[in-house]
Amino acid sequence: MTAPAVTEADVLGALRGVQDPDLHRDIVQLGFVKHLRIADGLVSFSVELTTPACPVKEQLKAQATQVVQALPGVRRVEVTMTAQVRPSLGEKKKELLPGVKNVIAVASGKGGVGKSTVSANLALALAKMGSTVGLLDADVYGPSIPLILGTSEKPRVVNDNTIVPVVQHGLKVISMAFFMKEGEAVIWRGPMLHGVVQQFLGNVDWGDLDYLVIDLPPGTGDIQLSLCQTIPLTGAVVVSTPQDVALTVAMKAIAMFKKLNTPILGILENMSYFLCTHCGERSEVFGHGGARRAAERLGIPFLGEIPLDVLVRSGSDEGKPIVVTHPDSPQTRGFVDVACATAAQISIRNVGAQEKEKLGGFFHKLAEAIQ
Repeated sequence: MTAPAVTEADVLGALRGVQDPDLHRDIVQLGFVKHLRIADGLVSFSVELTTPACPVKEQLKAQATQVVQALPGVRRVEVTMTAQVRPSLGEKKKELLPGVKNVIAVASGKGGVGKSTVSANLALALAKMGSTVGLLDADVYGPSIPLILGTSEKPRVVNDNTIVPVVQHGLKVISMAFFMKEGEAVIWRGPMLHGVVQQFLGNVDWGDLDYLVIDLPPGTGDIQLSLCQTIPLTGAVVVSTPQDVALTVAMKAIAMFKKLNTPILGILENMSYFLCTHCGERSEVFGHGGARRAAERLGIPFLGEIPLDVLVRSGSDEGKPIVVTHPDSPQTRGFVDVACATAAQISIRNVGAQEKEKLGGFFHKLAEAIQ
């Protein structure tokens, strides 16, 4: 007996059984299923995710293939995974950064926790997975991003005073270091710092970006305040080391962002442990797990652990970031995992905000109809 021909309704019905574990809805409801075609038992479609850095991409592909392959009449299934990063909402962002979908601030409560190294490698990991990424070094007093990325190139300024960022390792980069003489110190107060933030956001040709990563100065000072007042951030990533003193100070940064109504995307633990290159023994130099416990206590996401490693340190000092020089290393895997977790948190927030906006629009139209 010949199996009945599979229909579009059959396929979509099967795919409703595939749920995004982060967004807690099925991929049909989320609008992920695109370009569905059925011909002679061959079913092909694409699944459009909310970020190329989706941590469950392969899992969703396998599940989608399995449920459709199980339908009577299906001989073969072809699934193409694509991504379209959802933008965060905000009128100020549209005005100041019209082509930038999401702005991620990387912060720390104190210096010395590896925040700039994390910022650079986080941006590189997002770009490695297929996103378009910019990196803004807003650490005006101690700009180190050009050193970490290994570039001394200067940005161009075009006729209308627009700054064209340097491109390094696929990232669009701007830093105060590009505009300073070697050895020069920045001694500025609030109003001047606010002006720099405005220039780096509004006068730089960032173009179209999925993510703009901003490396903030340590602490809770004028730059952080100016940034949060100038533009609605998609969220902040807080970097800490495991020891209690660093975590205590990191809590102050988290409290500051909450007061400024900036979402906390999560906290990550840098220098989490050390693996001996000779014997492989693991040493927890600064303790371990403090950031995870703090995240659980505060009810914020824990984004992952980055080891204390000579390659990570030397790569930053020599302008050879580990995500570029050792793409298959366990250390790079740590940064990739953090990038995936960060992108997932952004998707959760953006999809939720868009759903609320749609719901608000529905009730507004309903109220107008009743009147």
